[in-house]
Amino acid sequence: MSEEKAVLEVLAALVAAWNEGDAAAYGRLFTEDADYVTFFGMNMPGREAIEASHRALFEGPLKGLKLGGGTGEVKVRFVRPDVAIVVAGGGSSLDGADFRASTVTYVLVRDNGEWRIASFQNTRVSDPAGAR
Repeated sequence: MSEEKAVLEVLAALVAAWNEGDAAAYGRLFTEDADYVTFFGMNMPGREAIEASHRALFEGPLKGLKLGGGTGEVKVRFVRPDVAIVVAGGGSSLDGADFRASTVTYVLVRDNGEWRIASFQNTRVSDPAGAR
């Protein structure tokens, strides 16, 4: 399997874990010391915090929210053989309505032979002209 395909499989597993509401599976995809920056700028440092916060989200305010769609554009760039930067378009919706587009940046590292997410940042796509 190519390294790019292996990286993309991690991201597919991330979406699957989210869509199943499985916080443990979601958290396992991150390094122990990962940084997770939400679309509103909050940083959740560490796998434990990422899993715990997503468990609360999946059971509460984001229950049933699904990831997917968006531009589908994915750019994978290897800055070293064991470090990949990925920029991807996507988004979320509840019951297929009110799609919210995002651009997500990931830094993945090969950790004990497996690719894991070391950094994640979600930025909501918006119209700067409409924000005035």
